[in-house]
Amino acid sequence: MGEGDSAGRLVRPFALTGGRTRPSRADFTLIATVTAVDPPPATAARCQPEHTRILRLCAEPLAVAELAARLDLPVSVVVILLCDLLEAGRITVRPPRLVSRTSPDLDLLQKVRDGLGRL
Repeated sequence: MGEGDSAGRLVRPFALTGGRTRPSRADFTLIATVTAVDPPPATAARCQPEHTRILRLCAEPLAVAELAARLDLPVSVVVILLCDLLEAGRITVRPPRLVSRTSPDLDLLQKVRDGLGRL
């Protein structure tokens, strides 16, 4: 067997995804929030180690980009693994909350201005 890459990884990313290069869903953006379902569904199949690591990290809500960084894996690989978990009912995903650019929160802006004026 060959040695791992410079990060010490023994398994290549394409092996983690079963050779898949594209996600099966489009639910995941870099800032989408992922949370593990607790308790897991009764029909949940046994996970591979990377899925288990994701579930452990997502005990609290975590953004996809942060998850990829903590796993030290490419975002594209993490998204494919997240698709597996979402389809198995093991995680929930929340898209980022849209913020209206046309109507700023004037009360918040005034508080910021007043706070800066005290400096």
